Amino acid sequence: MLQFFRKSGIPFLFLILLLGVFSKPFASYPSTATHLRIGAQSAVLMDAVSDQILYEKNPTLKMSPASFVKILTLYTALDMLRARNLTVDNRVTVSEKAWKTRGSRMFLNMGERVSVEDLLKGIAIMSGNDASVALAEYLAGSEDAFVMEMSQTAQRLGLKDSQFRNAHGMPAEGQYMTAFDMALLARWYIEDHPEALTLHSTRGFEHHGIQQPNRNTLLHQNIGVDGLITGYVEVSGYHLAATAKRGNQRMIAVVMGCKTTKQRAREARKLLEYGFRNFSTIRTFEKDALFGPEKVIRGKQNQVDLVPAEEGWVTVPKGKEKTIGLTTEAPPYLKAPVQKGQRVGRLLIQSEGKVLKEIPLLSSSDVPKGIYLLWTFIGGGMLSLTLVGLIVFWLIRQSKRKRFYR
Repeated sequence: MLQFFRKSGIPFLFLILLLGVFSKPFASYPSTATHLRIGAQSAVLMDAVSDQILYEKNPTLKMSPASFVKILTLYTALDMLRARNLTVDNRVTVSEKAWKTRGSRMFLNMGERVSVEDLLKGIAIMSGNDASVALAEYLAGSEDAFVMEMSQTAQRLGLKDSQFRNAHGMPAEGQYMTAFDMALLARWYIEDHPEALTLHSTRGFEHHGIQQPNRNTLLHQNIGVDGLITGYVEVSGYHLAATAKRGNQRMIAVVMGCKTTKQRAREARKLLEYGFRNFSTIRTFEKDALFGPEKVIRGKQNQVDLVPAEEGWVTVPKGKEKTIGLTTEAPPYLKAPVQKGQRVGRLLIQSEGKVLKEIPLLSSSDVPKGIYLLWTFIGGGMLSLTLVGLIVFWLIRQSKRKRFYR
């Protein structure tokens, strides 16, 4: 049975002011898998449900990203399509620039009209550089303008150690990415555009009579993999970002800088199997769970319930499921006005004394400013008013008695 503790005081109120806007943490359990050897220059294993990092090796090593860039291209494109209510049936005219783009290709012809849906497939399945440029030009007018949109998306998603210079991932000065940022991008991509996994799990696609297979060979191994993308450039080697789902668990494995295609598939699978075999993903509470209530002063109501900003998913080693506990932290009271959705505290999910995740606690409703009198600070209500009156009456009477005896 989960136990709830409550701490309050001025130090926490100061902490709230100091922290300001909450940004979602990606905590580690931490990973101490000394027996796990990953033959890649950089690697990350993330539980996509709880956002926790379960394994890492040089996670912030900056490397040429190759086709990893295409996940940000697809994310940005799907965002723009949704925002503009554009359908995937719309036709795109292939420019000379798109047609001439080198590297892996969908084999588009200059001037041909191709649907947005086929371009999305060409990027996700064939890793088509020509398709990436064609879609970028269609949505933003030029590839450069689209890259600006990509950079804004990357900033919003918290990709702090990556920079992007084109829409396809071919080597470019100043373009780099880290395994951690790739895992983070993949996590947001899957959550915000889950329909894209249908594309990434497709094993092949044909255009102009040219059949090309999906380069993610883990799709054929019946281990739950349903995405995501491969990459290769000579300067960095072979990359693979793979995601797999089993039951209520979804893992994301990223390996960068492998020597061969077989090695990248083997190392990514090793990470996925390590995650599923050694960890449990637990939901400690529902997103609509209520905490508190929290006292409110100077408002039209004197209390408000607190709701967590997200569901309480957390990852722990197998066998540690019953060690999970929750601690709520909030100031001793809130001062009206309070807005619905306002951050007013935090919820700590812990295991064996370690904080695994911090989740903001938000006000469940508005509390407008109300009329308040002196007894509001004492406790409010007729009882407090009566008590104050009796005390004042007793003091007056005592004063009169003193004057009489003098």
